[in-house]
Amino acid sequence: MNAKLIGRENELARLEQCLNSQRSEFVAVYGRRRVGKTFLVRSVCNDSFSFYVTGMYNASKQEQLINFAAAFQRCFNTEEIKVESSWILAFNSLARRLEQLPEGRKIIFIDELPWMDKAKSGFIPALENFWNSWAALRDDVKLIVCGSATSWMISNLINSKGGLHGRLTHRVLVEPFSLYDCERYFTHFGFRYSRKQIAECYMVMGGIPYYFSMMDKSLSLAQNIDRLFFGPDSELKDEFSALYRALFKKPEPYIAVVTALSQVGKGLTRQEIIRRSSLPDNGEFSNVLGELEQCGFIRSYLPFGVQPLLSDGRLPSDTLFQLTDFFTMFYFSFISKNRYHDSRFWTHSQNSPTHNAWAGLAFEKLCLSHLPQMKQRLGIAGVQTNACSWRSRTDPQRVQIDLLIDRRDETVNLCEMKFSRSEYEIDSDEEQKLLRRVDVFQRETGTGKSIILTLVTTSGLKRNSHSDIVQSVIKIDDLFAPPFVL
Repeated sequence: MNAKLIGRENELARLEQCLNSQRSEFVAVYGRRRVGKTFLVRSVCNDSFSFYVTGMYNASKQEQLINFAAAFQRCFNTEEIKVESSWILAFNSLARRLEQLPEGRKIIFIDELPWMDKAKSGFIPALENFWNSWAALRDDVKLIVCGSATSWMISNLINSKGGLHGRLTHRVLVEPFSLYDCERYFTHFGFRYSRKQIAECYMVMGGIPYYFSMMDKSLSLAQNIDRLFFGPDSELKDEFSALYRALFKKPEPYIAVVTALSQVGKGLTRQEIIRRSSLPDNGEFSNVLGELEQCGFIRSYLPFGVQPLLSDGRLPSDTLFQLTDFFTMFYFSFISKNRYHDSRFWTHSQNSPTHNAWAGLAFEKLCLSHLPQMKQRLGIAGVQTNACSWRSRTDPQRVQIDLLIDRRDETVNLCEMKFSRSEYEIDSDEEQKLLRRVDVFQRETGTGKSIILTLVTTSGLKRNSHSDIVQSVIKIDDLFAPPFVL
């Protein structure tokens, strides 16, 4: 491949270790749609596959078998395309052909594997048989499977209770870029965006390389966002529905959950989500929450002071579920509200109340997604912590703290996160507000832990007679620290 792989050092090293081992390997590469899984595998293997096939979205068993046969003909240069009648026979033909290849490793790459598993198709039993009765008995097979449907990959491969139980030799989760890798990407491709602009881009798209690849370096960030999401022929205007359809076979309940969560920044309890979404309270609903969390779209956490588990092992009813996917938040804040099909909707929204409210919430999620970098800046990288929120139950003003870093060393960082265009300035009223917030928190929780008021902002803190109330400051530059040295 000619394109350069940016970042992914850890994932690259793990895959290279698998390729160079002296045994057969069964590797699952998973992660959300557009995150760069296929590009990573093709890069590390340099496209030197013995066999490579990609599953077809929403295709029948027969269509999948024809696709498999076409890939067989292409990879082995056979004279004709022979379509087998079952997956058992298809994998058997693959094994027989691979046995005829010269000595050396045989790399098999099956991309979008979940799409090949149709109901009652027999695909999973055939894959199990291919690995258990043939590939695992050799020392030269490198079977790499990949899929965007993270929940399927986890249920059917990683946590398989059938014939593939315990058969995976490695699993590689490909996560979105950090700000550090985003900056490397933009620098490599000649974008001259400031760190504040890169951060705002992240707040819109998350760390998804595919979205970045569609940007034009000759345009401003605002122009790129308008072009990709709001123009009449925008390439990503339908990405929201495509994203959830690709990840989940029945996307409606998943969309109902994220729709409910998009309305509240700090998150909702299970029962609050049920009331807002009108979904039934049953085991299927639990699966929806679990799969959304596994896919990185939401997170579950406990408010400050709540014990992690009940005596029977269940999560407390106070457990909150919070939307964390940046693109989903951007969709609900802007794309879904572009009712007049304004091709410059993003540009026209700048500095509006809607934009400012979104920026505040998205910046909070940006900080949360870079908690290791925040801990590094605070000098507590090695301290066990829990990121949570807190809301007063008795105070008339309903004091709320969106991010607390609850530390094992009997200390709590009470974080104020401010997305500002210039240095953040604390005046007398803001100082009193912060003092009251700390006082209500200490009084109502009864915590004996030390409290460190921490400001996280884009441009730092302006020093004046009121700024000493803040004991530690984290700037946006600190969030660009390389994650692999933490």
